[in-house]
Amino acid sequence: MTKHAMFYSPSPNLCRLNGSTLMQGTWQWFKLFVFHLIAILLLATWLWQPTRVLWDQLDVKIFHALNAPLASHPLWACIWAFGSMRATDIAVGVVMLSFFLKGDWLFAKQDVRAALFAFLSALFLLLVLRAGPFSMLVDKLHWQHASPSLVLVGAVRIGALFPHWDHVVQIKDSSGNSFPGDHATVLLLWAFFITPFASFRQRVLVWLLLALFLMPRLVAGAHWGTDIFIGGLFLGLVTFAWSFYTPFVVVGVRLLEHLFAPVIGLLRAVPLINRLSIIAGG
Repeated sequence: MTKHAMFYSPSPNLCRLNGSTLMQGTWQWFKLFVFHLIAILLLATWLWQPTRVLWDQLDVKIFHALNAPLASHPLWACIWAFGSMRATDIAVGVVMLSFFLKGDWLFAKQDVRAALFAFLSALFLLLVLRAGPFSMLVDKLHWQHASPSLVLVGAVRIGALFPHWDHVVQIKDSSGNSFPGDHATVLLLWAFFITPFASFRQRVLVWLLLALFLMPRLVAGAHWGTDIFIGGLFLGLVTFAWSFYTPFVVVGVRLLEHLFAPVIGLLRAVPLINRLSIIAGG
């Protein structure tokens, strides 16, 4: 093995699997424009008063339909109390990352590490956009609001139903600043990235998991529907476009490969661990 064998040097068609054209490292202006147009039109339906009324009505209907049964159905309440735990968010993260760990399932063995680094690069960009320009825009235009569990009369608080659980593991059932849904944005970005590489059955699994993972915040009332379907989706679309239809992700993959090359080289000498696709591949 040569000195540079541990480095992964992405080609212009990096991770071009199952016909996907993601991660080419080029400016794809048309797709960049289309994604931004969709995101802006979506946001416009929330800002334009005639359609905003419809969104507001839908917000209330979604909340009451999902939250009200907590008071009368103990099993429903127990399920979503578990789903609303902070610890469950960690488990969700593990499930998301597991899609990047097994070679020749979703990604070819030699592409697993690059795919993971690509998602982490996109996630970094999301955090920058969320904490920077988008946060300033939300504050400047006064888009921020409290969650439905703090606003609507008759809201059932999961934390109040399970006070001992809430004391020990912390249940997410409210937020004073619920727009956008950060949890949802990460999940949407993950689903957007996975989908082009997945088979039909894998896509069904990914989007079913997405729906399942989004539900706890809606049932508990920690977020309005529009925190997810407007704020989260808008930010997810913009982040996805700037990540994969510009050179950003490919540059990110190369940088992370360079930074982690010494660690990967050492792990390749560790029995069992060196069999993992993320270590052996690439």
